[in-house]
Amino acid sequence: MGRAFQNRKESMAKTAAAKTKVYSKYGREIYVVAKQGGTDPASNLSLRGLIERAKKDQVPSHVIDKALDKASGTGGEDFSPARYEGFGPGNCMVIVDCLTDNPNRTFGDVRACFTKTKCKIGTPGSVSHMFDHCAILAYRGEDEEAALEALMEADVDVSDIENEDGQITVFAPHTEYAKAKQALIDTFGELDFEVDEIQFVPQTTTPVEGDDVAMFEKFLDMLNDLDDVQNVFHNAELPTET
Repeated sequence: MGRAFQNRKESMAKTAAAKTKVYSKYGREIYVVAKQGGTDPASNLSLRGLIERAKKDQVPSHVIDKALDKASGTGGEDFSPARYEGFGPGNCMVIVDCLTDNPNRTFGDVRACFTKTKCKIGTPGSVSHMFDHCAILAYRGEDEEAALEALMEADVDVSDIENEDGQITVFAPHTEYAKAKQALIDTFGELDFEVDEIQFVPQTTTPVEGDDVAMFEKFLDMLNDLDDVQNVFHNAELPTET
C-alpha cells in the first residue's frame, strides 16, 4: 500500500468558522454511526474510533455528547450516505463522500464544485475501481510479526502491514475494520491509534502541475466548504514545497 493514504486532503481548522464546520461534520458522522450501531462506544467500535479521532481533532465534549443524545432519541434527522466520483484538475481521480438529508441538493452542490473548476463529475464506479477501500490502523510499535499473527488468528483478511519509523500500519478491507481493531486490542491491550479510519487508497497517483495546482486547491476548498461533504479522497500527486 505504501504511504499513499497520506495524500488525503485534511481540513485545517485555522479559523473559528472552519472549526465550527469541522465540529459539525464530526457531529453529523457521530450521529449517523451511533444511530446505526448503538450509542455505546464499548460495543460499537466504529463509534469508539470516531470519538477518539474527534477528540484528537479537539472537538469539544459537548459536541460529541449532543450527537450521541440525538442518536439515542427516536426520530431525528434522516441522513444517508452519498458518494460522488469524477476527475479533478490535471485529470486526477476524486471520490467525494457525503452525508445528506437532501440528495438532490447535495448532488447539485457537489456538481457545481466540479463544473466551476472545469472538472468532470462521473457516474458511480467511474473512478472508485482505481482505489482500494481500506481500513487503516496505525500505532506505535516494532513487532509487525506479532501484529500479523494476531490478525491471522482472528481470521482477518489483511491486505498489507508496514513497520516504518516505529509505527505499525495495518491495511485491511473496509469490511474487516471492526474485526481487525478488536484483534489488535485483544492482543496488545488498549492502543493509542494514530490512524484509525476507513479510506479510499489510490492504486496509482496522477501528477498535478502548473496552473492545475492552484485550481486543485480551489476545488478541494470548495468541496470542504460544503456542510454535506464528509471526506474527499484523491490520487493527485502535488509538487513538494521547497
